[in-house]
Amino acid sequence: MKLTGKFIEKDGKGHVSLIPDEPEDMWHAYNLICEGDSVRASTVRKVQNQTATGSSTSSKIRTTLTIAVESIDFDTQACMLRLKGRNIEENQYVKMGAYHTIDLEVNRKFTLTKEEWDSISLERVDQACDPTQHADVAAVVMQEGLANICLVTSSMTIVRAKIEQAIPRKRKGHAQQHEKGMQRFFESVLQSIIRHVNFDVVKCVLIASPGFVKDQFMEYLVQQASKTDNKVLIDNRSKFLLVHASSGFKHSLREVLADPAVVAKMADTKAAGEVKALDAFYAILQTDPARAFYGPAHVEKANASQAIETLLISDNLFRIQDVAQRKKYVTLVDSIRENGGDVKIFSSLHVSGEQLALLTGVAAILRFPMPELEEDEEEEAAGGELDKDAS
Repeated sequence: MKLTGKFIEKDGKGHVSLIPDEPEDMWHAYNLICEGDSVRASTVRKVQNQTATGSSTSSKIRTTLTIAVESIDFDTQACMLRLKGRNIEENQYVKMGAYHTIDLEVNRKFTLTKEEWDSISLERVDQACDPTQHADVAAVVMQEGLANICLVTSSMTIVRAKIEQAIPRKRKGHAQQHEKGMQRFFESVLQSIIRHVNFDVVKCVLIASPGFVKDQFMEYLVQQASKTDNKVLIDNRSKFLLVHASSGFKHSLREVLADPAVVAKMADTKAAGEVKALDAFYAILQTDPARAFYGPAHVEKANASQAIETLLISDNLFRIQDVAQRKKYVTLVDSIRENGGDVKIFSSLHVSGEQLALLTGVAAILRFPMPELEEDEEEEAAGGELDKDAS
């Protein structure tokens, strides 16, 4: 994402002009744009023209519109962002107040105006425009007959291809059928890697599986690269890293990204930082539960005592339509940072973000134990049981 202009007044009102460079930038735009904001961008409008004889013709005209956003649709597969709203600036083709849909496009500038730019939105702009944030990782999570080829970016886990093939079982005298099946399967996976992994961008390719499937596949990949003289694979062989996974399904990625060898290899990527923080939270929850809490009520009480060392929060909470609720979470983040705490904002489209969503989307690791919060939790649970008994 390129930042071409920025003007924010002291009261927080202002605009930024951005040019998306790649499809993932649409995810950043989706997190920035809220209902009630205005967006100015180039769009295509169908215009009816009437001739002197009374016949009409229609043509498509490219024009620049400014709309007050009323609805936002994000297609996660195509990484497309569609905005719908009323036109709020004079235009020769579109009447004031008329509805129009704008599709934000890669390499086309748009200007976003907000009544108030909060710290989270400004941080998102800085993150989107910082090229060091795009430290991408590719992952192949596989087992016999099943493979998921994923791209793990700083914001999303995208499944680029899913390969499912029937592999004949090993039987006495028929082991050759199993071998042929595995060779066909490995060839499909290899072709998918060549097609979907851009080695100019990707720093690390994780090959993960239970058992020895990953080792067998890596052996096959090296053989095929030498046989076909595939310079891309040969030159990037050092980027491949073999790690253990419990299965070939997408959810196994969480444990893959938590592997110490993987963390060391891609320590500078945001994905690893999120998984590490979530694992630390789970570990403390088991060993020292008075230092790990989740849920808005407990986290806010802990923050009131300046007890939060690390906050784990989902970006979903900054997209909710209730302005008061959104401001509450922004204030929480600002407060924790002012008190010297660390804040990890999890992407809801990332594997670790999906895990955090199961814990209400907000959790905290505390600097010191607060057993009184545990007591509050027990009292609330007991109160709930009494209510049930009464009914």
